[in-house]
Amino acid sequence: MSRRMFAALLLGAGLALPALAPAALAQTTVGPANSGQPPLRCAVDGTFAPHAFPSLSGGVQGFQVDLFAEVAKKLNRQLVIDSASFSGLIPAMNAGRYDFLCAPTTVTPERAANLLFTEGYLWTELQFGIKRGNPPIRSEEELRGKTISVNKGTPYEAWVNANRERLNLTLLAFDTQPDAVQAVLQGRAYANLSGNTVIRYSASRTPQYVADFVLPGTRFHWATPLRQDNQAMRNQLEEAIECLKKDGTVARLSEKWFGAKPADDQAEVVVFPGYGPPGLPGYDPTPSRAACG
Repeated sequence: MSRRMFAALLLGAGLALPALAPAALAQTTVGPANSGQPPLRCAVDGTFAPHAFPSLSGGVQGFQVDLFAEVAKKLNRQLVIDSASFSGLIPAMNAGRYDFLCAPTTVTPERAANLLFTEGYLWTELQFGIKRGNPPIRSEEELRGKTISVNKGTPYEAWVNANRERLNLTLLAFDTQPDAVQAVLQGRAYANLSGNTVIRYSASRTPQYVADFVLPGTRFHWATPLRQDNQAMRNQLEEAIECLKKDGTVARLSEKWFGAKPADDQAEVVVFPGYGPPGLPGYDPTPSRAACG
């Protein structure tokens, strides 16, 4: 399947859902409490470790929480982070429940035509995780006839649906990523498809789970989505993210949560020109006005 066709199919992973607010699982508040402005609101999938997952002290922790705590400081705004199922986050934001999403969201041309995005702060690629001892996957063809587990309402579910007939795949979709991993460990699915950072993190914490085949041609920006009428906020968020790239904060958080220092060509380090992911709908080539003190 071509990159363009794959990108088109991702639209259904976040936009073709009922505009209902998801049921919040937990709530975390970050940023300065006495800024004189009302709190901003965003949301994450609170089961998507190491990006966001439950904290023993309450609320959620992870890369996304740390990153947007730093963004809130740059904006001098308090930020309330809800934790809920990913499948409802974009519809809830479009319905006005959230100002933006703190969840890592794959940027595709179709999504970019319907939402505004900041530039990417991470690259994402689609990767499979398998049970230790099973034969590794070396190509898409070796997935033929297999059952694949995914987190519901994601690009990973869209990929399996798009290739179900071609490869005779069986889909198991779950509300949480940990449940999708458990399906592999229990033998209900041969492989779990998710983002590369999540697969590697799960493998580092679960000895019987192995990070395996990365799908070629699936590298996209992971960025912050907003409604199309919220350009001023998009630009403020982007300027804050750029400053956090320049001072090394995003790279430091990446190393903390993902276990490796990002290379100079990674999105944690690269400051992209203009506002938004270059070359996609919603991109504004106006030079950034980020004032990084």
